[in-house]
Amino acid sequence: MIDNTIVWGIIGCGDVAEVKSGPAFQKCANSKLLAVMRRDAVLAKDFAERHNVPLWYNDADNLLANPEINAVYIATPPSTHLEYSLKAIKAGKNVYLEKPMVLSKEEGQQLSKATANSSQKLVVAHYRRFLPMYLKVKALIETNAIGTISFVDLRFLQPFDFNSKPAWRLNASVSGGGYFHDLAPHQLDLMYHFFGEYKFAKGLSVNQSKINNVVDMVNGIISFKNNIQFRGIWSFSIPKYLQEDKCTIYGEEGTIAFSFYEDELKLNTKTENKIFNYKNPENIQQPLIQQTVNYFLGKRDNPCPVEDGELVISVIEEFSKD
Repeated sequence: MIDNTIVWGIIGCGDVAEVKSGPAFQKCANSKLLAVMRRDAVLAKDFAERHNVPLWYNDADNLLANPEINAVYIATPPSTHLEYSLKAIKAGKNVYLEKPMVLSKEEGQQLSKATANSSQKLVVAHYRRFLPMYLKVKALIETNAIGTISFVDLRFLQPFDFNSKPAWRLNASVSGGGYFHDLAPHQLDLMYHFFGEYKFAKGLSVNQSKINNVVDMVNGIISFKNNIQFRGIWSFSIPKYLQEDKCTIYGEEGTIAFSFYEDELKLNTKTENKIFNYKNPENIQQPLIQQTVNYFLGKRDNPCPVEDGELVISVIEEFSKD
């Protein structure tokens, strides 16, 4: 480790690395971004030059062979997450891995075993855990602000975006199964983060609109070990006027309500109604990346371990059954 610093390489410097994550590796304390990789050499070079990154590659093996790099951020489409993670672990690099962690429970087990059998560390990029609004939600839950919680209702209903890019999200062999596999991991991870492990999860899914070849309607229920119940519905082909993004936590003394793409949190109890507004950081993954750097340096425990990623993938599989 160079001067108590995590020296990063990015594998997959596409859209997600432009603003959401990439610049954060240069902004975090004790963190340095040394190299990026993309299979298209022109695009890799362009990213490196625009973001003042010293090195670029168009081959992941060459990046992993660089002895100065001690950690990698894997931001490729999900179909290559397992492959690159295993290569990085074998090369002696710590890993910060985009969501969904892998494509299946079987791949999750492989990655968990590889991590357990190595001295390398792995963090899953469920960055919402460390955003201000969700920190507040967790604090309200932990301080019993709405009393004993009984159930959670999640509705994420979106129209189909015919101009959406990149197209790989609608290729199940690459993404795992469409927009649900792309967007729901963050939402389901928060449920686990808030309420703990679950006893069982059941669900079903259907390609209702036939716009493409992946499911666009998903229903699911979860029974947590603390007896909190969850029900969720996701649609990615709803008429625009029915669009909805809302999660409500019901307790014996009130509710906590928020959305996943707005910055407003509502607390309603017997005695008070409050609205909290939050602004996310420009590079939205920076808070978790900083915690990841601290973990790699031995300054804290794992902020989102591979076991948590496994739980999310197992729920996604249960919900995706047709």
